[in-house]
Amino acid sequence: MRLGRLLTLIALAGGVAACGSLGSSKDLTPLPAFVEGARLGQDWRQSLSGSPVYRLSPAVVAADSVVVAGIDGTVERLDGGRSVWRSDLAKPIAAGVGSDGRLAVVVAQDGEAVAFDVADGSEKWRAQVGAEVLAAPAVTGIAIAVRASDSRIFGLSPQDGHRMWTYRRPTPALSMRGQTGMLTEDNVAVTGFPGGKMVAINLANGGAIWELTVALPRGTTEIERLADVVGTPLLQAQRLCAAAFQGRLACFDATNGNLVWSRDISSAVGIGQGGGEIFITDESGAIHALDGSNGASIWKQDKLAGRLPGRPLVIGRYVVVTDAEGYVSVLHREDGALVARAETDGSEMTGPPAPLDDDSFVVQSVKGGVFGFTVN
Repeated sequence: MRLGRLLTLIALAGGVAACGSLGSSKDLTPLPAFVEGARLGQDWRQSLSGSPVYRLSPAVVAADSVVVAGIDGTVERLDGGRSVWRSDLAKPIAAGVGSDGRLAVVVAQDGEAVAFDVADGSEKWRAQVGAEVLAAPAVTGIAIAVRASDSRIFGLSPQDGHRMWTYRRPTPALSMRGQTGMLTEDNVAVTGFPGGKMVAINLANGGAIWELTVALPRGTTEIERLADVVGTPLLQAQRLCAAAFQGRLACFDATNGNLVWSRDISSAVGIGQGGGEIFITDESGAIHALDGSNGASIWKQDKLAGRLPGRPLVIGRYVVVTDAEGYVSVLHREDGALVARAETDGSEMTGPPAPLDDDSFVVQSVKGGVFGFTVN
C-alpha cells in the first residue's frame, strides 16, 4: 500500500484531518450510480459545534433517544430530535458521549470526566482523569472505563467518579491515534490495543483476565509494523471478534480463547454484525460480508472504494455506511447491492451510525450536525 494512502488512513482513524486529503472531493472517487431499492429518509436534524480533531458521537439511551455533545461544552438529550434538556460544561469537550441509559459521561479537553443524569440532565459529579481522552467512556453500573490516548484505562466509580483502578500495558512506539471502543459484558470490558492485542479487563478491580492476539506486527519500519486493533470488539454466538489495521479479522471462542477462524483483511475502522454475519470495511474502502461461523465470504461491495467508508451498521435487511463527504449509503444485506443514499452536511461522520430502533439510526458529523434517519 502506498505511504500516502497509509498516512491518510491513520489520520482518518485517529480523527486528525490530513491537510488537503480528507474531505476534499478531488481526492475521492465519484459517487457510484445505484438502483433505488429502499427508502432512506431524514427524520430530524440538530446542530452542535464540531471539530475534525475531537470526534464526539451520540449515545443512544432509549428508543429514539440520544445524548449528544458539542465541542464547545454543550451536552444535550434529544428525543425524536427534540431537546429534552441541555447542560453546559463551560469548557471544551474532547470525548463522549458514553452512557448506560442512566448516566451520560463526557471528558473535557483538560482531562476532566463529567457525569450527567440521563433523565433530567443534572450534573452528578466531576473527576479529573489526568490524561488526554479521545474515545467515549464505557459506562456500566460497576465502573466507568475511560481510555486515555496512551492506551491506559481508568476505572471510575459510577457513584462519585473517584478512581477505582488503572490498567496499563506496554505499547509500541508508534500507534494509531484513534477511538478504540470497549465491549462490556457482565463485569468484563474487552478492548483492543496497539500491537494487535485484545484484552479482557475485570471492571471491578482493573485486572487483566486474558489476552489474545488478533494480529502480529510485520515489516521492518515502525509504520509497516502498525497492527492496532480498531473499532469495538464484537460478541457473536460465543465468538469474540476483532479486526486490526494491517493485520487480520479474527474470531475466538469466548469460552476458552481458542482461535475459531481468521481472514487476512485489514481495516482502519472496525467491524459490524447482524443476522449471524460479520461486516467489515477494508483499508481500500471495499465492504465485505462474511459468515460469522467460519469467515467464508458472502459478498464484497467495492463501489465505495476510494470514498473512505466507515464501519458498517446493520439495520434490519440493510447495511449502512457513511463516507468522507458525509453521504449515507445503504446496501442490501443479502447481496451488498447499493439501494439508497442521502447526504448530510458535506463533512465526514465522527463515528459509525448508532441504531435507534429496528429501522432508524443516528449519525453526527465533524461539523457538529446530528441526523436521525429511517431506512425501510
